[in-house]
Amino acid sequence: MKRTVQQGFTLIELMIVVAIIGILAAVALPAYQTYTIKAKVSEGMLAASQCRTTVSEVYQTGNSAAAPGGNGWGCENTAGSASKYVNTVKTDGNGAITVVLSNDASLGAASGTALTLVPTDSNGSGLQSTSIGSTQVYGWRCGKPSDGTSSTLGKYLPGSCKG
Repeated sequence: MKRTVQQGFTLIELMIVVAIIGILAAVALPAYQTYTIKAKVSEGMLAASQCRTTVSEVYQTGNSAAAPGGNGWGCENTAGSASKYVNTVKTDGNGAITVVLSNDASLGAASGTALTLVPTDSNGSGLQSTSIGSTQVYGWRCGKPSDGTSSTLGKYLPGSCKG
């Protein structure tokens, strides 16, 4: 009797492998899309970094009598189109930074939304311009607009955005 050695896979084995690959792709694709949008939103945090440094420095060493007004901190980009994913960077009189994301379609639900960073004291309360020169910025409340309403960015906020 001559024995033949099996060569290749059966149809059932191949179908099981294809099914497993399909399930993995169905789970991984939405996670990847969220990850790419989150990376693009983090460009907004990068755009705000210069303003964060400026606001922190003014609060620590400035003069409250000569407090900068809205968009007067010297770090803003109000002309529009600051970068591919950031439209504008603005500040208010208390140093809160608002980064408006562009309307780029690849941003998905985050398109055109605003990311706000508010300087806070050691208690987590937002700083007021009257304390310029007499306090230090201990942190930044991130994500919610300065008026306290909820942000539509939600799950797209970068990990560095603690809010």
